[in-house]
Order: sequence, then structure tokens, then C-alpha cells
Amino acid sequence: MYAQMIKSTGQGVKSLEEMDPQERAFQERINAGGKIEPKDWMPEGYRKNLIRQIGQHAHSEIVGQLPEGNWITRAPTLERKAILLAKVQDEAGHGLYLYCAAETLGVSRDQLTRDLLSGKMKYSSIFNYPTLTWADMGAVGWLVDGAAIMNQVPLQRTSYGPYARAMVRICKEESFHQRQGYDIMMKMAKGTDAQRKMAQDALNRFWGPALMMFGPSDENSVHSAQSMAWKIKMNSNDELRQKFVDECVPQAEYLGLTAPDPDLKWNEERGHYDFTQPDWDEFFDVLKGNGPCNTERLAARNKAWDDGAWVRDGLMAHAAKKRAAKLAAE
Repeated sequence: MYAQMIKSTGQGVKSLEEMDPQERAFQERINAGGKIEPKDWMPEGYRKNLIRQIGQHAHSEIVGQLPEGNWITRAPTLERKAILLAKVQDEAGHGLYLYCAAETLGVSRDQLTRDLLSGKMKYSSIFNYPTLTWADMGAVGWLVDGAAIMNQVPLQRTSYGPYARAMVRICKEESFHQRQGYDIMMKMAKGTDAQRKMAQDALNRFWGPALMMFGPSDENSVHSAQSMAWKIKMNSNDELRQKFVDECVPQAEYLGLTAPDPDLKWNEERGHYDFTQPDWDEFFDVLKGNGPCNTERLAARNKAWDDGAWVRDGLMAHAAKKRAAKLAAE
């Protein structure tokens, strides 16, 4: 989901026989379940793919604060305000973990941010949809963080050590976010008729975009094979999407809500739910910058970057002063 439109630099998946000795040793280490660390040799395509995936994952965590942050002062109770504030703080921390992981690959946090602001890098498409009601906060926690967990748990086994270790910590906090979102939906679904309608409306609007979070179908995800061979990516898009549907449908039924898919049904032969594919034209249109909130999200990120310039300048000046003092002492 955090690599929805990553374009790898590789020329397709090579067999071990086609690799030079250094590449072969690298691939055999991955095949054996070993971790690649920052000081280890790695193919340039592997490094670039990781920078894009980790960078876009980090951007998604930071931009993902915006729709939730808008509801902190409007949450219905003090407890809900505190929980939402804690969640937003968690997302900021997740972004920092991931930026640090990306920096071990030789790219600066500033460069990653500039690439986002220029449109060179993306963030998850889900954050270009508005959160119109309090029930949307429940849908975001339940569906969006649920999809994030579905994607992130396997990434704890990804081949790049700093990324895998960041995911271990992030997953612990994401499970809290999902539980809180589902709890909001449960209270709304068991409330008044108006609250139940609000909960169903939130599910209707976020169901399709949540399915899109896993990226295009495998047949249109041309670089998945290389990412999976390198174990940058652990599961295919369609595998994760199917698992997500299989888990969410019973959860929706427990709430007394209905997934907005008339073709959704259990397939006894497959042992999975059959479901309608998302609107891929909408997906690609959102990625091109034409979603309901693309302009708003990037404007907010640009403003934060510009407003924070004095902080960055002060930190750089302080660091330079400390280095100068250390050199003088030597």
C-alpha cells in the first residue's frame, strides 16, 4: 500500500545463473532469510526501490495525521479527544522511524520531503479522501489502519534490517489504532438510528478506497515480482486485498452493517469471499492528483515545511556550533 505506484529500476527478475557472484551472494542471503544491513553491499535497484517504498510509507504516516488532526477539537468526549491526539502523535513517530530507516540508505529526510512536495514521491491514496463525520474517524481506524496492519505485519520480515525493525514497533501501535476505530463504529452502530446511518455511510464511502490501498491488481503491478524476489515486499497486492475482505466482512456483520458491494458473497469452493474490484480509474486519477483532497493535503504539507524553516535552521546552526566546539577542544 505504501508502494502503490513504485517504478523499479530493475530489468526484470534475474535467475541465480544470470547474476554475477556479488549479486548471487546477495540474493542467496535473502533467500536464506538473512537481513541486509546498511553497510552491506546491495544492488542499486534494491537501494532505490527501498528508498521509494520507505519514503512513501513515511510520507503516508505524516500526511495521514491531517484528516485525523482536523477532528481532535471536535471529538465528542474528552476521552475521545485524548485517544485521537495520542493516535496522531503515534503517526508522527512512525514517520520519524521510517525517515530514519530511509536515511540509512544514503538519502536525507530533507530530500525525501522535497520529493514529496514536488510530486516526485507519493503517499497512500486513502488520505486524499475527506473525513466528513465523526463516524469517518471510526472507519479510518477500523478500515484504513486495518489495511495498514494487513500490509505491515508481513513487513516485519522484510529483508532490509532497519525497515523490518521499524515495522515491529509500528505494528504494536497500529493495532491500538484499529481497535479504537472499531470501538467508535461499534458505539455508532448500536446508537440511535441517525448514528447507525452515519456509521453505514462512513463504511460506504471508505470501503472502496480502503481496497485500493493495497495497490493495483497483480496483473497491472509490473514490478511486484522483483520486490518480492528481494523480499522488500512479502505478499502480492491481490493476496493482501483478499485477506482484508475476508477479515472485514464478518466484522461488519457483527456491527450490523453491510459492505457496499452487491456481488459480495462467500465462495465455498475457494474458501474466500468473492467481491467487486475497486474502481481502478478512480484510483489512478487520485494518484495523478485529482482526488477530493489532493490539493488540500499538499498545501498543508507545504505550509508546514515553510513554517518550520526557522526550526530546521536553528537546529543546523546549533549542530554546527557543537561540532566547532568539539574540534576546538581536540
